[in-house]
Amino acid sequence: MAQWDTSRYTSLFISEATEHLEALSKELVRLEQGEVTAEAIDSLFRHAHSVKGMAGSMGFEATTALGHKLEDLLDRVRTTPTRFDRGVADLVLQACDALTAHVKAVAAGQPFPDAAPLMAQLVAATQSMRPGTTPLPFKENAAPPLVETTPAPESNLPPRWLISLKVSASSAQPGVRGFLAYKRLGSLGNLFRCAPSLDEVKAGKLQGGLFAVELETTETEANIQKTVSQVADVTLVSIEKVVAPPPVPAAEEARPESSPGDRVVGQEPQRTVRVKTELLDEFLDLAGELLLATAGVREAGRTLHEDARSQLNVSVDRLHGLVRGLHDKVMEARMTPVSVITDRLPRAARDIARRRGREIELIVAGSEVELDRAIVDELNDPVLHLLRNAIDHGVEPPEERRMRGKPPRGTVKVSVRRASDRVLLEVEDDGRGMDTERLKTIAVERGLITAEQAKDLPERDALLLSAAPGLSTATTVTDISGRGVGMDAVKRAVEQVGGTLEIISKRGVGTTFRLSLPLTVAMVNLLLVSVGDDVYGLPIGKVAGVVETTRATLAHSQDLPVLQFGQAVVPARELSALLGVPARLHDVNAACPFVVVETDEGRVALAVDALLGQEEVVLKALRRPLDKVRGLSGVTVLGNGRPVFILDVARIDAPAPHARAAGGDA
Repeated sequence: MAQWDTSRYTSLFISEATEHLEALSKELVRLEQGEVTAEAIDSLFRHAHSVKGMAGSMGFEATTALGHKLEDLLDRVRTTPTRFDRGVADLVLQACDALTAHVKAVAAGQPFPDAAPLMAQLVAATQSMRPGTTPLPFKENAAPPLVETTPAPESNLPPRWLISLKVSASSAQPGVRGFLAYKRLGSLGNLFRCAPSLDEVKAGKLQGGLFAVELETTETEANIQKTVSQVADVTLVSIEKVVAPPPVPAAEEARPESSPGDRVVGQEPQRTVRVKTELLDEFLDLAGELLLATAGVREAGRTLHEDARSQLNVSVDRLHGLVRGLHDKVMEARMTPVSVITDRLPRAARDIARRRGREIELIVAGSEVELDRAIVDELNDPVLHLLRNAIDHGVEPPEERRMRGKPPRGTVKVSVRRASDRVLLEVEDDGRGMDTERLKTIAVERGLITAEQAKDLPERDALLLSAAPGLSTATTVTDISGRGVGMDAVKRAVEQVGGTLEIISKRGVGTTFRLSLPLTVAMVNLLLVSVGDDVYGLPIGKVAGVVETTRATLAHSQDLPVLQFGQAVVPARELSALLGVPARLHDVNAACPFVVVETDEGRVALAVDALLGQEEVVLKALRRPLDKVRGLSGVTVLGNGRPVFILDVARIDAPAPHARAAGGDA
């Protein structure tokens, strides 16, 4: 008999096992903070059972063995929920981490980590729990055969069907075919009992190739038959309705959301497909190229006769609309809910709080808000660092909070909301707040600012000193926040995706880190300027304003030119000098536009030859060797075919990297 090749299912195993393990970790943290219920424990058991079953189907014996030991412990907890405590929770999370390591090993093609010591702990913990009350029912793999006795009808539930299936005797892998049929039916609704058990189906232990399941669904009998027919080597023996509850009211059918306790028929998996992110990136590049090509056709049409140009413009307008629609759909496909980040935070907050002796209540709001996947990918580490800082440096220990008249349990809130064409992500704590005077003192000691600058520094800018490279107010380095990603790296990561960082803090009250983010990094609004014979783009989000004046009227401070901007003065620089490109001859008495931009070193006025207007463009990443050029962040192509470099405004006025202090944590 030919050996079954499981490699084609590896990616499916990795994605589904990861989802189950993340859900298990999230639900366990929530269970720790609330009431221990039979339903909650049963949910943990289901996730562990699913991972074990999938690993068994793939032939991953080490993962199956570890999952089995975790399943045994959770099964024992189901019989005595009162025995669930922090020790059990810690052990379950360790097992969850170990199973995650196994899944990552599969993805990397590496050997499984040794989990023998952990498995011994799981066995010991399981044996230490004596059976108490009757085990809580777990219906998915109930051993009793399906009989005609059925639960009482419920008015708000869809129909339930008894479906008998047969796997062909000639099938090389009857267990695989049976499991695929089970999964396909699961996409139509909620599966309950399976006889024989699902484990036996996966193992191919089918007498006469027969097995049966109960399916709760709103799909028609014809659609159920069609779904089964799509699985090779599996035939439908019989299908009959075993429960006939009253029809679901129309208002219930149209309801967009349901409470956690409702049973929701799972129709969405039929309309969902997993797509590689690299493929989406390629689609976006192609859609961007089409937009640029359309603009090029329009530009070429300007040379035609008026009648011909008018006819061409009609077609180009239609083409542009279609291409822009395609581009928008690709962008929509790239959008990812922020829950990809926030779902990991409860577990992280629990672990950090336990290690630092803090009592923390984590509140997450707005995780359904969507952002471009590229932005979400860049925010994982920065948001986690902000959470670490909030717990480790922001929230006081319980004793200190009591002395300050605060409740012993601190609150950290992570909220996400849309604000016009931006997304605001805030990490807020009710801790001790930040000491701006101490920040100024350390910044002066490190030579980042002068004592005179520190004296007149606004509160907003003083708080942002915490994101300066090499500046940290921490008196001790801990294993929580004092290594790895620093506040300077957080600020840099946010700005690399076109966002900004703002810090709001009040001593004794708390601190809020606010990230203002664009919805996407693929399209960017630029202010086009000319310098010599070249055209450059400045991101509008970094432009504070434009002042037109003469070079002769500029004031000087410490022999450097400065420009009056609002109530403050900012350094004035020649953009041509910063970029190292040839400049035009200038009349110092002629009016010159100065573009005031936000850089890492503060506001700077850049002298340019002319302003060419604003334009929304498709951003394209730089490739070697241009990606190594300091001061450039990307490139685009205008409708006339002219390439335009997009400037990295945040660091355009910064000194060379070797002249800056080494990065550190705040």
